[in-house]
Amino acid sequence: MGVKPVKPETLMQYRLVSDPAVHPAGLIAAYMVKEINPVNNDYRTYIRAVSMDGKSDIPLTEGDKDSAPQWSPDGTRLAFIRIAGDGRQVWTVSPSGQGLAQLTHARRGVGSFSWSPDSGMIVYTAKVSNDAHVESLAPEKAKALENIRGKAYERTIPKAEGAGWWDGLYSHLFLLYTGSGAVTQLTSGKYNAAQPAWSPDGQEVAFLSKLVDEEAPDPDLVPFNDLYTINLTHMKGKKRSASTLNIAQFAYSPDGSSFALIGDDRTYGSGTQNRLYTLPAGGGMPEVFHTETEMQLGNFILNDVKSGMAAPGPLFLAGEPVIYALATFRGQAHVCRFSRNEAPEAVTAGELDVHQISAAPEGSYIVAAAMDMSGPAELIRIDIRTGEVLRLTSMNKKLMGKLSLSRPEPITADTADGYKIHGWIMKPQGLKAGRKVPLILVIHGGPHAMYSPAYSHELQVLAAEGYAVLFANPRGSFGYGHDFARACRGDFGNGDYQDLMDIVDAAVAGCSCIDVNRLGVMGGSYGGLMTNWIVSHTSRFRAAVSQRGISNWLSFYGLSDIGITYTEGIAGGNPWEHAELLWSRSPLAHVKQVGIPMLIMHGEQDLRCPPGQSDEWYTALKRLGKKARLLRYPGSGHTFLKLGKPSYRTGALQEVNAWFKQYLAGGE
Repeated sequence: MGVKPVKPETLMQYRLVSDPAVHPAGLIAAYMVKEINPVNNDYRTYIRAVSMDGKSDIPLTEGDKDSAPQWSPDGTRLAFIRIAGDGRQVWTVSPSGQGLAQLTHARRGVGSFSWSPDSGMIVYTAKVSNDAHVESLAPEKAKALENIRGKAYERTIPKAEGAGWWDGLYSHLFLLYTGSGAVTQLTSGKYNAAQPAWSPDGQEVAFLSKLVDEEAPDPDLVPFNDLYTINLTHMKGKKRSASTLNIAQFAYSPDGSSFALIGDDRTYGSGTQNRLYTLPAGGGMPEVFHTETEMQLGNFILNDVKSGMAAPGPLFLAGEPVIYALATFRGQAHVCRFSRNEAPEAVTAGELDVHQISAAPEGSYIVAAAMDMSGPAELIRIDIRTGEVLRLTSMNKKLMGKLSLSRPEPITADTADGYKIHGWIMKPQGLKAGRKVPLILVIHGGPHAMYSPAYSHELQVLAAEGYAVLFANPRGSFGYGHDFARACRGDFGNGDYQDLMDIVDAAVAGCSCIDVNRLGVMGGSYGGLMTNWIVSHTSRFRAAVSQRGISNWLSFYGLSDIGITYTEGIAGGNPWEHAELLWSRSPLAHVKQVGIPMLIMHGEQDLRCPPGQSDEWYTALKRLGKKARLLRYPGSGHTFLKLGKPSYRTGALQEVNAWFKQYLAGGE
């Protein structure tokens, strides 16, 4: 371990590894590297390939926006997404990095794609308009027509965080013949087709969609989606699942006789944990594959130095009668082996956050993007027979060797109603015996997410500033079973609030270094909401930072892209029938009780927790003569602290440091 503290600007030096794609021969794995270009205040992504012994690591592409590598089944080409002159398109390159070629020329760019088993075709998703006139126009004329007409909406939820207001387009499947370049549209209609995958025999393509009849309920209010297939001989589609699951991921079995599904049945609304199901290829009712478990399938660990979306499987390997997938459990995320009617068995061990997995169908290794306490994610190779792990990449080894890190120490608290709250505390490096330091409670979002002891830039920055940092998984967090996950629903501000107070009590009682008179609290999203609630219900904290939070359930209901389901599920009602309840559970109703300085931070394009929520909170605080500072970040959405402009991310951390330094300094 080095001696340099982790500073906000350290963010600029990380090289984030993700998107592993194992070659069909199992000899190499392609992967994406993401790094910051400080000159452009942006991110660069490119693709490399590492051998399965980790001894050879070569560049495959030199673009600035290359991602999503995927090998052709015959192993001769690597396809990937490149954002260049004509948008987001599929390109290919050879295993040696030669023969770069663009495959698609989709009018509005490509969403996702998948190779056919014979490597002769690619199915991809792209947006289209159901208005034939609009579709016939050149893109610039279509845009001009939209500007003349204005925008009209009839769907219940016409906006989505990260995508903006609905553009009237639908995502559909297209088939590209890689030899001739010919393209055929496979699906059409007022629905979206997602995650295309080929059957092993190449005769059909499966995809996920929420396709309902015009007489059926509004698709935006239907909690389930379904798996469909389209036969490429007669081009007819068929629904395979039974509208009983919210399906997140799926895969064909090697013989094509069934599907493996990761999804949930919404029994407990948003608090329902995923399970692994199987479904006959001919369709029917999905069956749970394994016995009941507290594990949450997938990766739900929040972190600011992970790259790419979680890729949890399911995976079939080497003809085994088992299925591999990621599972989140008590602060960890591991590769697990699932056998029919048995409890899942973890293949990996230790304090790991594994968030993406890939394997060759006939291989005995899984390659994963994984991280621990020592730094950002790297690629590891996992032997599925022995569980032996070999690190393949070391992109951040040199940097991390220079830094002085604080190691998270586990801490628990027992609640009055029988739950055990799980968390960690990080103490400043070089803390001298007898010295008292401030404690900052950091609250995660979701609430159905989870904290982990894996490396976190944000938390290390706080510890390096001389604070003890406490983070925990209160009720509502995934990875502790259904009952724990759903325990916060319809009860916001009660048990979840008390859980956090209990873990603070446990930290103060167990750590003599904490100055009880210098406590700070901060959080983002749900954590921002809870921060607002905490400071309006207790005087034990001395300073607070609320990031992209909620202050008023009544206005949040109609402004957020998830306002309907989130308000009804977490707060417990709607504005016209439960106005008194929603107001009583809104921090804004209790704002007069806030007695400490508050820093409030929000992205101006946030559609998940709209910036008006912070505006309302800030306005009330200022009108009441409270100490408050509002920071707004132009062009930034809900995830700006993890994925936004690098300058905003480092600047935000600097602002947090300055705020706590101003109001938590002194006291010894």
